[in-house]
Amino acid sequence: MPRQGVSPGQGRPRSGREQGPDRSLWAPSPRLLWVSLAMALALSDSLVLWVPAGAHPLPAKGYPAKSSRIAPQLREAFGWWNLTCPACKALFTAIDFGLRKEPSVAWVGSVAIKLCKLLKIAPPAVCQSAVQLFEDDMVEVWTRSVLSPSEACGLLLGSSCGHWDIFSSWNISLPTVPKPSPQPPKPPAPGSPVSRILFLTDLHWDHDYLEGTDPDCENPLCCRRDSGLPPASRSGAGYWGEYSKCDLPLRTLESLLSGLGPAGPFDMVYWTGDIPAHNVWHQSRQDQLRALTTVTALVKKFLGPVPVYPAVGNHESTPVNGFPPPFIEGNQSSRWLYEAMAKAWEPWLPAEALHTLRYLRPIETQEGRRQVHIIGHIPPGHCLKSWSWNYYRIVNRYENTLAGQFFGHTHVDEFEVFYDEETLSRPLSVAFLAPSATTYISLNPGYRVYQIDGNYSGSSHVVLDHETYILNLTQANEPGATPHWQLLYKARETYGLPNALPAAWHDLVYRMRSDMRLFQTFWFLYHKGHPPSEPCGTPCRLATLCAQLSARSDSPALCRHLVPDASTPDAQSLWPRPLFC
Repeated sequence: MPRQGVSPGQGRPRSGREQGPDRSLWAPSPRLLWVSLAMALALSDSLVLWVPAGAHPLPAKGYPAKSSRIAPQLREAFGWWNLTCPACKALFTAIDFGLRKEPSVAWVGSVAIKLCKLLKIAPPAVCQSAVQLFEDDMVEVWTRSVLSPSEACGLLLGSSCGHWDIFSSWNISLPTVPKPSPQPPKPPAPGSPVSRILFLTDLHWDHDYLEGTDPDCENPLCCRRDSGLPPASRSGAGYWGEYSKCDLPLRTLESLLSGLGPAGPFDMVYWTGDIPAHNVWHQSRQDQLRALTTVTALVKKFLGPVPVYPAVGNHESTPVNGFPPPFIEGNQSSRWLYEAMAKAWEPWLPAEALHTLRYLRPIETQEGRRQVHIIGHIPPGHCLKSWSWNYYRIVNRYENTLAGQFFGHTHVDEFEVFYDEETLSRPLSVAFLAPSATTYISLNPGYRVYQIDGNYSGSSHVVLDHETYILNLTQANEPGATPHWQLLYKARETYGLPNALPAAWHDLVYRMRSDMRLFQTFWFLYHKGHPPSEPCGTPCRLATLCAQLSARSDSPALCRHLVPDASTPDAQSLWPRPLFC
């Protein structure tokens, strides 16, 4: 029987306050708290892909919001229950001065390991490896940090103590030329050419995946050589993958790519990153480059001359999520990764794109006919507020130019609707969030195919429909079985959509609000045909639906029609919160 995974944070129950080392001997400085907090967020990001409360394949109790989980543990562990906002700000003002002194990386790392073990952020061996991997970068970051005491305390104690979006005053400059009147795309004439785009995301190849190992080990990632054997009462990791906190063996990715025939032919491929596995506590640059070159070679082998347009995921670097800006040079820059990507992907990308890849510079868009597709890894609704809202402004300004948006990252099957900024009522664009290839966590492997208005004079290039394909692991792992990638569903047919334009997805959300059967279909497909055993009750359902309307983070007004009063605490608790951008 398929097994549900477990949260690594649930490995050892706590009974009252842990007795840690004598605090008089090593009172933790906030600098160390920041190191532990950042490490915890990085580790938990390998575990918690953002989803609304209760919407994750694993039991929701193991996956509360990161900051709300970690900060109370910090306060409890260090007796900060009575820490007031003024005291916090005074403390961080003093520390802000102290951070300007030369830090001792070895000492910071030593205490961070103790904190990680004390707070049970991860198993001891993971704490040790993670700190050693992250400590140099973390100390370097915080010696350069522009975070103010108010922002630091806002992060630790909540928004009532301070605002911690340090880019909140940042606004992009848009053209002063008035925005043209909206020109919604027209459905193509019958018989018009249709393009098929293969969409691959979140492959997460695990070099150390090993059949028969424990899929429910204590580490953040299991089904690996270091996971040990499972108890006699349950089976080990399957040959093709496992319904647990496991990534994929290379043979499953080979099976996916070699079995694409029935879903093709394809005019192009969008590939939005996250190639390495989730063992983020123990990754080297060599590991990341091996994943990049190995999987890129597979894509080239099986897709041949089909054009491929790749994007960078947050797991490509090490430490995970570590993408220093271009002015950071030397060993701590990301040049090692960008240069390797440019070399590996050179056959697919024009010179201009290779240049922007090397420096991660955006390509400017100008007013014109509807011709632009945006591909990326992390969806806009999952970014910090300032980034998300500025992106929203760009989409609004260029709604007549933008034909489609395509993202991954969440591992599940969903979308984000964009509205006009004036009234937040007119749907003007939709970002499609495609399901992952990886099983992480407790999902079937999958991929997406988009049908696009084809290449001809006057084409809108908008999405006409999409199809999702999966590998049913229960069937594939049966003795003597061979993997069979099958069509899971077609969007318009399954949801009864008149088309795949933004208004149709907006209407679908509100139909699902009252039609429980329709929502249950969405819930099943959201999890690629392997939903959690726990039912999705009303709070879970409203939060999930709210997420589909939330292409702009921290904007409760977008969900105001889903609940009677969007300003109430209950309604606010349903609001999806971002992790990072």
